[in-house]
Amino acid sequence: MTPLVVDASVAVKWLLPEVHSPAARRILTADEDLLAPDLLWAEVGNVLWKRCRSGELTREQAQELLQDFRRLPVTTVSARSLVAEAWEIAVQFDRSVYDSLYLALAVIRECRLVTADRAFYSSLRRTPLAASLCWVEDIRPESH
Repeated sequence: MTPLVVDASVAVKWLLPEVHSPAARRILTADEDLLAPDLLWAEVGNVLWKRCRSGELTREQAQELLQDFRRLPVTTVSARSLVAEAWEIAVQFDRSVYDSLYLALAVIRECRLVTADRAFYSSLRRTPLAASLCWVEDIRPESH
């Protein structure tokens, strides 16, 4: 089975009801090997903090969601091991190193990154990296 890399735009949709949440949750129920750079922890934590700060979530709700997230089957990979490849992607395609870490992992592991970040996806879908990228609504368990 080929693993899938998931970014924070997908992982947050596992926890919070948002556009594309049902598609993101299908990934969890498909018995896939899921990977992400360890940056994922900080990004998901930051989204929950922002939602708490804005009053959308209570502190307790955000903490419970963070605990729920810790139980999800995502294997994280050290950003340190990915940063050189991520840097090259960022410079070549004018993307942030943060976002490029996820794509670097997909390139290195020869699999695909699933994202719900429309701007990121659109900016790369006509590049040589398109084969390593998948829009969240297009992923099907048997499609990778």
